[in-house]
Amino acid sequence: MVRRFTLKLCSAGLLACCLPVSAQARNLGVIGPTYAIAEPNLLQVILNRLQAAQGSGELDRLNQQAQQRLRSQVENPPPVTQVTATRQARSFHFDPTLQVTEPIQDADGRVLVPAGTAVNPLDVVSLSRPLLFLDARDSRQLDRARQLMDAREGQIKLILTGGSYLELMRRWQRPVFYDQQGLLVQRLGIRQVPALVTQDGRRLRIDELL
Repeated sequence: MVRRFTLKLCSAGLLACCLPVSAQARNLGVIGPTYAIAEPNLLQVILNRLQAAQGSGELDRLNQQAQQRLRSQVENPPPVTQVTATRQARSFHFDPTLQVTEPIQDADGRVLVPAGTAVNPLDVVSLSRPLLFLDARDSRQLDRARQLMDAREGQIKLILTGGSYLELMRRWQRPVFYDQQGLLVQRLGIRQVPALVTQDGRRLRIDELL
C-alpha cells in the first residue's frame, strides 16, 4: 500500500516537471511606468550644430583661426633648442661612416653589402656645397652669412635653426632650408651657430664661427 502511494507521488512529480513552462506562467501585469526609446541620432546632432555654427558665422571664424595658426607655424617653425649663438669658436670633424647591421640586397636577392660592413656615404656622394647653419633671428649671424656667401660666390646651402625661412627666402631670393626638430645639428654634434660644414676627404669639417 505504501509502495503504491509512493509510486503515485513520484509519477505526479515527474508529470509536473515535464509540463511546459507556459502552462505555469501567469500575466503579472505592468510593473512601473514605461517610456519609448527616444535617443537622439548622434550624426544628426553634429549636423545640427554645424548648421547652427555656419548660420551664426562661428564656423567661418573657426576656419580663419585654424588657417592663421597653420600659416604662423609654417612661417615661424619652432626654433632648435639644442644650439646657441657662438661664444667661442670651435672646429672639429665628423665621420659619417655607418655600420651596416643587416645585409643590403638588390631586387633579385643578391647581397650588395654584407652585414657588418662599414659604409661611408662620402665614398659615393660628395658634399656638393658647404652647409651653413644659422639663426635668422640674429642680425649678426645674417651678416656673417652674407660675408660667407660673397666669399664663396653664393655656393652655400643655408639651413636655419631659428627664424622664418620663408621670409628670408623672399628677402634674399634664394632657397633656404630649416632643420626640423634639430635632427641635423644633433647628428653632426653642432652646439653653436653659425656653423659651416664642409667636406674634408672622407670626413666633414665643422666650424662654429663667431
